[in-house]
Amino acid sequence: MDLTETQISSTPIDHSNFLHIDCDHIRLPNGNEQTRVVVRHPGASCVLAVTPENKVVLVRQWRYAVGHDTLEIPAGKLDEGEDPAVCALRELGEETPYTAERVEKIAHFYSAPGFCNEVLHLYRAVNITPTSTLSPDQDEFVETEFLSKDEARAAIAAGKILDAKTLIALQFWLAE
Repeated sequence: MDLTETQISSTPIDHSNFLHIDCDHIRLPNGNEQTRVVVRHPGASCVLAVTPENKVVLVRQWRYAVGHDTLEIPAGKLDEGEDPAVCALRELGEETPYTAERVEKIAHFYSAPGFCNEVLHLYRAVNITPTSTLSPDQDEFVETEFLSKDEARAAIAAGKILDAKTLIALQFWLAE
């Protein structure tokens, strides 16, 4: 069965900052027509960083959309034309006291494919050192936290880590 939905037209709802929100008129596989609201996002990179003491580096920050703080791996939006690996290295240095010699790709995935085209590129930081000058974006307020594997498992079980990219990254780490 062909599951393809085809765009007939697109009407901008909001094209501010880096997000584009559109209402698309589409044709369904059965020929019927429907509308879809789509959030178009430039993509992002996230980085799993583990200290020499085998503790994962996380950031705690307020997330207005959910109304509370979250515990997450460092991550950020791709700048136009930016290599996702470069973005991962930049975000690690901006949000934590650490830099990495390099990063290695683990996976890429959609954040919410039901309404958004954002692709997240997940990397593992290699040879991290506490040499960052910590320069979060002007609207970013973050605290660095460190968890061992046992502490990460307990935090997940207790519902203290709810961010999808972080759960995916931690599953890779915990499975090693």
